[in-house]
Amino acid sequence: MDDQPVLDPLGAVRAAGDPATDVYLTGTVFLDIIFTGLDSAPVRGTESWARGMGSSPGGIANMATALARLGLRTTLAAAFGDDVYGDYCWDSLSSGEGIDLSLSRRIPGWHSPVTVSMAYEGERTMVTHGHEAPPPEEAAPACPPPARAAVAALGHRGTSGEGEADEEWIGSAAASGTKVFADVCWDETGRWDPADLEGLRHCAAFLPNAAEAMRYTRTDSAQEAARRLAELVPLAVVTLGSEGAFAVDSGSGETAEVPALIVEALDPTGAGDVFVAGFVTGTLAQWPLADRLAFASLSAALSVQEFGGSLSAPGWIEIASWWQQTKDAAVAGAADPALSRFAFLDDLLPAAPRRWPLRRAVPTIGFRPA
Repeated sequence: MDDQPVLDPLGAVRAAGDPATDVYLTGTVFLDIIFTGLDSAPVRGTESWARGMGSSPGGIANMATALARLGLRTTLAAAFGDDVYGDYCWDSLSSGEGIDLSLSRRIPGWHSPVTVSMAYEGERTMVTHGHEAPPPEEAAPACPPPARAAVAALGHRGTSGEGEADEEWIGSAAASGTKVFADVCWDETGRWDPADLEGLRHCAAFLPNAAEAMRYTRTDSAQEAARRLAELVPLAVVTLGSEGAFAVDSGSGETAEVPALIVEALDPTGAGDVFVAGFVTGTLAQWPLADRLAFASLSAALSVQEFGGSLSAPGWIEIASWWQQTKDAAVAGAADPALSRFAFLDDLLPAAPRRWPLRRAVPTIGFRPA
């Protein structure tokens, strides 16, 4: 393995006395089993064969892995079952990806949640099984550790009071100086009650997708939804799927919009989490808003070209390779608008080809180390 250090996107802004953790996360870890290469949706009463299959830690693990692969010091507080699935997820995240699990807990007798995802026609269908989650105090600390940033999920969370507990730790984190980035849970009730977003008062940024943003704001366009949300949070970022992303900074009044990269998508699982990870990275590194959006979109585009959620997240090797290929194509005469849009990568990536240590978890529970 190359002994050169991994690229640190926050190297220019680190200082003595900074928190040991760059990003703190808490949430549910699933075992994801992903089927790819399906020509169409499964039909009742028939058997469908998939051309590809893999497994990986999912749920909050998608974002934790994406952040860690971009060089951020990531701490995850979550519950893990003491079954084989829990062992695999724990080892993949801790040993395979270098994520700090010191605040996570192994729960005796708890069956790990499992999601089966089927990718076809650019979309996915999921089936999930899980038992009642352990009490919050067994899964994550009530008071989060000092961190530069944290990512929280807002929105409708059912009637268990879980959302209230989440808002407490979000408020504690923000009060300690942590920048809280919020995404949102899909509201299966269809209510889309704006009161579910009360936690935004503690947050530095909110990153819903277009459908979620328009439903919460009762607007007809993602751009108008972003402007409405910017009245509630300093920075509103709305992802537009194949059309890119749009952001409004309520403090400066700045807006930015970037188109999505056109790629052949194999599996969209976890792409939203990878987008958030890229945007958090750029924000902590103090990049301009348009560059943050472009980098987040690039990260998400690279992820959908591989199967799985967490283990498809790109690292600097994949980003540097894509950028070099883009520049080589331009030299060969194939004009690409990405050449100017991503020019900021030249200041971030080394001019000469370089090998970074590739620390990766094995993308299936089906194989044992040699």
